[in-house]
Amino acid sequence: MTSPVLRLDGVSKQFNDGDETIQALAETDLSLNRGEFVGILGPSGSGKSTLLTIMGGLRTPSTGEVIIDDQPFSALPEKKRARMRFAKLGFVLQASGLVPFLTVGDQFVLHGKVDHAPLDRARRDELLESLKIPHYVDAYPGDLSGGERQRVAIATALYHDPEIVLADEPTASLDTEKAFDVAEILADQTHSRGKCTVMVTHDERLVDHCDRVLKMADGVLTEITNHEPKRDVSGPVLSEVGTGPLLRAAAKSLWNRH
Repeated sequence: MTSPVLRLDGVSKQFNDGDETIQALAETDLSLNRGEFVGILGPSGSGKSTLLTIMGGLRTPSTGEVIIDDQPFSALPEKKRARMRFAKLGFVLQASGLVPFLTVGDQFVLHGKVDHAPLDRARRDELLESLKIPHYVDAYPGDLSGGERQRVAIATALYHDPEIVLADEPTASLDTEKAFDVAEILADQTHSRGKCTVMVTHDERLVDHCDRVLKMADGVLTEITNHEPKRDVSGPVLSEVGTGPLLRAAAKSLWNRH
């Protein structure tokens, strides 16, 4: 039997607020496999983004361990954790995370510089083609719609061929049609490329695209066992834009590397 690509063993997180200890994430065990598109559903403040930042090594758990490919991850020193993060993980953020003064093509150059690698034009072009945006290579983020920017963000997240993709409210600022489009793209890329993708969302309709759905409430994670993936979904997307803790944590991590 193939071992899970991502495993959480007894992971929890507490924060201190003066004399009070806040339990942001109760003790959690979870195993995720390649080729799975997993949705984590819950309102703002439920703990789902805390869980995602711990999965991504952007926060360390108070107890327990995150295991990636049978290798300890969260207990590594920050520099080693950052190297493993870049090698194994890709991030899709709710605000796309694109640098506004760089063209779409240059976003990939920037990713290569972080890893001290030359631009792989064939890889870049294949990703843009698969996401149906090859003609935007010379465009700037400001020239694109919200949905197009998120397609570019997905392409850059997949550029270094990570095994795991973490998506934090990737559709929060999009209208209904574009939101479902992004969720379907994530599902398609997960299955066609054999990735493990975890998407945090507040919108129940979007998880119809997911293979598994987990629900977060008051820091407690449970799995919805009767979930069946669907493809034809419609209806308004709830207009709740989160505060983007994964974006802030990722930016802090990148800053601390230099």
